[in-house]
Amino acid sequence: MAATLTLTKVSKVFAETKAVDTVSLDIEPGQFVGVIGRSGAGKSTMLRLINRLIDPTTGSISFDGVEITSLRGKALRDWRRDCAMIFQQFNLVDRLDVLTNVLIGRLAEHGFLSSMAMQFSDEERTMALQALDRLDLVPQALQRAGTLSGGQQQRAAIAKALVQQPKIMLADEPIASLDPANATLVMDGLKQINKEDGLTVLVNLHTLDTARAYCDRIIAMRAGRVFFDGTAAQLTDDVVRDIYGTQGLREFNEAVTSTQSIAVPA
Repeated sequence: MAATLTLTKVSKVFAETKAVDTVSLDIEPGQFVGVIGRSGAGKSTMLRLINRLIDPTTGSISFDGVEITSLRGKALRDWRRDCAMIFQQFNLVDRLDVLTNVLIGRLAEHGFLSSMAMQFSDEERTMALQALDRLDLVPQALQRAGTLSGGQQQRAAIAKALVQQPKIMLADEPIASLDPANATLVMDGLKQINKEDGLTVLVNLHTLDTARAYCDRIIAMRAGRVFFDGTAAQLTDDVVRDIYGTQGLREFNEAVTSTQSIAVPA
């Protein structure tokens, strides 16, 4: 059953820098949430705190009544399986074929020996092919991952996350390095999974148009704090100006006008 993700006064301090500053949020089941803000606003740090790639300095994170910040050992590994993470850099093994890369998402279910031997069942192979089919990548299943385009690699990374059978999916700037056409395919894939599976998706984005087009809810961060939390309709130009500041908004507008906008989903 779907559950709420709760952050309560979460902070993360690196030396003299407070990357995340007393953030409190409830992410409801099945929401598609976009996180925006200037570089250094704390977006990526917040996702890494949720996935427990790093530990908070203070505060707590819970999911379905379980205190995530106290997990250790197998319980922590299980959480990282349940809370799938998609990175900007794809995190695929270039020399392995796409199908094997996706199957690596199943290793959390294996013992040490079968993990080392990369032994997968027919059922798992079927699961991986079904995930690739959902992302229009079956023709590339036996192709080396390193030969794919960036957009194809990111969709393969989503398929890899999908076979983990997660309860929540995090994506850290998944389209930052992609052209508009591939960015649309990636975002369409994430939105399809969100709608069809009822899976909670939390995604860091660097373009406002994308957040407005795809997200049920938009959270804006500034200097480590939540500065805005609402719908796309509530994200007015005045609010955007407050989030990015005059200089930041100018830089953002220059970046947007230098590329085509991402296609708005039907």
